[in-house]
Amino acid sequence: MTNNTRNINNIYYIFIISHLIFWTLVPYLTNHNLPLDTIEALAWGSNLDWGFNKHPPMSAFFPEVFFQIFGSQDWAYYLLSQIFVIISFYYVFKFSKEIFNSDLLGLISLLLIEAIYFYNFTTPEFNVNVCQLPFWSLTVYFSWKIYASREIKFTDCFFVGLFAAFGFLSKYLFIYLLASIDLLFIYLIFIKKKRKFDFKYLITLEVFLIVLVPHLIWLNNNEFITITYGLARTGLEQSSLIDHIKFPIIFLVKQIALLIPFLILVWLLVKKIKYKFNFKDKKLLFLLAINVLPIILMFLTSVVTGSKIRTMWMTPFYLFFGTLFVYLFQAQINIKKLKPFMVGFIFLFFLSPILYAYVSISKDDKRTDYPGKEIAIKTQYAWDQQFNSKINVVYGNEWNAGNLSYHLKSRPIWEGFVERKKLDKLKDYMCLDNVCVGSK
Repeated sequence: MTNNTRNINNIYYIFIISHLIFWTLVPYLTNHNLPLDTIEALAWGSNLDWGFNKHPPMSAFFPEVFFQIFGSQDWAYYLLSQIFVIISFYYVFKFSKEIFNSDLLGLISLLLIEAIYFYNFTTPEFNVNVCQLPFWSLTVYFSWKIYASREIKFTDCFFVGLFAAFGFLSKYLFIYLLASIDLLFIYLIFIKKKRKFDFKYLITLEVFLIVLVPHLIWLNNNEFITITYGLARTGLEQSSLIDHIKFPIIFLVKQIALLIPFLILVWLLVKKIKYKFNFKDKKLLFLLAINVLPIILMFLTSVVTGSKIRTMWMTPFYLFFGTLFVYLFQAQINIKKLKPFMVGFIFLFFLSPILYAYVSISKDDKRTDYPGKEIAIKTQYAWDQQFNSKINVVYGNEWNAGNLSYHLKSRPIWEGFVERKKLDKLKDYMCLDNVCVGSK
C-alpha cells in the first residue's frame, strides 16, 4: 500500500467515523423524543410479522433487534440509522474505486453525496427510506460484479438476489432500481447482443423469489394492504388530467432543488464542464442505468398515472450520483487543485448538523418534542392505582400507542387500533385519549 493510498483511506475513515458520531449525537442531544417513523417501526417491531399495514417488514425488524439489545435508549436508534448509512457509504466507495481504479476519485465520489440532504439531515429518522440504503448499494455493487466480469460467479448472482429481496422487503419502490438494472441487461443481451444469456442469471431470480415467499403469502392473506396504502399515498384515485403535467414538473423542480449543494461541490471540483457522451462506454452505460434510469422511470410513473411523487421516496436514488459526475468530468478534475472542493465539503459537512441542532432546539412543536416518556410514566401510575397486573398490550395509532409501547418498562405489544371486541378479551384495560393499554 502506497503512502497516498494510506492517506486516502485515513481520510475515508475519518469521514465515516465523524459522520456516524455527529449524526448519532446531535439528534440524541437535541431531540426530546424519537421521530415519528422510528416510533412507528418500533411499534410494528413489538409484534413482528411478515408485513404491516403500511410497509413490508424489514424496517421493523432491525429496530426490534436493537430494542432487544439496548431497550428504550434513544441513541441506539440514531446509531442504527447511521450504521445503515455507513454501510451504503462503504459500498459506494468500494464500487467507485473499482470504476476509476483510483482511490482518490473513489473518495471524491463519496464525499460529493454528503452534500445531498438525504444522506445527512434526514438520516436520524430510521425509516423505510434509510432501511433501503445498504441494500441499494449492495445490489448495485454485486450487479456491477456480474456486469464487469467475464465469468459470472454463483456467489455474485446469489448476493444480488438476496440483497434485492431485502431491499424490496424494505420498500416496494426498490423495484425501480431492479427494473433499471434488468433493462440494461435485456438491452445488452437481446437487443445489442453484446452479452450472452447465462443460466446463472436465473439464480438471482430464484433467490429473490424464495426470500419473498413469506411476505407474498402474508400479502395475500391481508388483502394486499401495503400496496393499497402505497397507491393511496400517491393520490392516484383523485388525480385529474392536469396532475399528469403538474406533478411531474413539481417532481423535477424538487429534484433539481435538492441537488443544488451537490452541484455547487461539483462546480468547485470541475470549474469547466465539458463532456461528450459515448454510449459504447460500458462503465458509462452502467452508471446511467443505476443513476438516471430509475429517476426517469419514476418521472414517467408520475406522467402516466398523474401520481404525486413524495420527495423522501427518492432517498436511495442518488447514492451513486457522485460516481456518475466524477466519471463524466474526470478529465477536467485537477487533483492538485482540490482545496476549493475540500473547503466547500467541510463547510457543508458541518453546516448540516448545526442546522439540524438549531431547528431541533429552536422549535418546540415537532414530533421529536412529544413528551413520550412523561406520558408513559403517567399512564403507568394510573394503571398501578387500579390494577395489579402487568401492561402487556397497547391499542391505538402507531404514534401515540407506539410511544407507550416503546417507553413503558413492560414493553407492551402494539396490536393495532382500538376495537371493542379486542378490549372485551382483556383481563384488565384502561383507555386514555384514544389509546388503550391492557393485560391479557
